[in-house]
Amino acid sequence: MSDPITIVMIDDHALMRDGLREILETHDDIKVVAEAGDSDGAISAVERHKPHVVLLDVEIPGADVTETVQKIKVVSPATEVIILSMYDGPHLLQRLLGLGIRGYLLKSVTSAELVAAVRHARVDDGQVSLSVSRRSLAQLPAAATNSLSPRELDVLRLAARAMSNAQIATRLYLTEATVKRHLANIFAKLGAVSRIDAVNKAVAAAMIPSTVSVEPGPDPTLP
Repeated sequence: MSDPITIVMIDDHALMRDGLREILETHDDIKVVAEAGDSDGAISAVERHKPHVVLLDVEIPGADVTETVQKIKVVSPATEVIILSMYDGPHLLQRLLGLGIRGYLLKSVTSAELVAAVRHARVDDGQVSLSVSRRSLAQLPAAATNSLSPRELDVLRLAARAMSNAQIATRLYLTEATVKRHLANIFAKLGAVSRIDAVNKAVAAAMIPSTVSVEPGPDPTLP
């Protein structure tokens, strides 16, 4: 069994940290190793524990969030940062993407989306998990949101037409196992928990046309 993903949580609300810990530690592959409530505490905790992932609230007391991210990268370059926020202003989002964060999630995300983003942060593909409004995504440069490969986009477009894995495999001259792998990667990259969720997020990010709509399938939550 591989080592668990280690997490440092940074939020100035103890109740929020307790809730996040309860969500994350129900999964055997995730372990919260430290918490902090401000920027200085965040840097100290990250420097001490060198976690795989930091969950960083965008409005903690102390230094500006961009400065905090920069300091985290200095004391622990291998640590990935996922931002948690109540707001999704495009200018801040763009600045943080430029600093190499691996996720920007609104606090309205589901527990499944949060866990998916944490797990995906350990995948060395440089892609970012985003859960923000269509307005913010529309104002980002296309390169910042185009996180799917051309083949993954092909698979997602066909999945949006309610094609089965077998039908997608036939259309793209792939094996069903390869289609399932592509869908799993799509879910991880987009922080999606179903095909409908993945398509909606891809449409919001202008990755696929808005004219593509998902038709109900027999089990849309599975790759």
